[in-house]
Amino acid sequence: MPTKGVRALEALADPTRRAIFESLPTGPLSVGDLAKLVGVTSSAASQHLRVLREARLVMMRPDGNRRLYFLDPRGLGDARDYLEQFWPSALAAYAAVLSTARADGNA
Repeated sequence: MPTKGVRALEALADPTRRAIFESLPTGPLSVGDLAKLVGVTSSAASQHLRVLREARLVMMRPDGNRRLYFLDPRGLGDARDYLEQFWPSALAAYAAVLSTARADGNA
């Protein structure tokens, strides 16, 4: 079972879902608006939004007969937390490469 952070990254791996996600930082949008922005049908946009909701990257709120979607910071936090676990070892590996390069006179 993938962690929440991995689910967020997997959801954003699809270019259409990423385009939908990237359309939302300025404020809530309806399914129809998002579909027009990314060039898909409303049905396709709804399917992508379902995946983004399951990954906790977007939330929905009813607005009359429409559904408005907006960013959910929980999913971003999950993805950040997942990636941050690799940061110390990545920095250590980078420092080791620099140290070796300096010792060899290449840096």
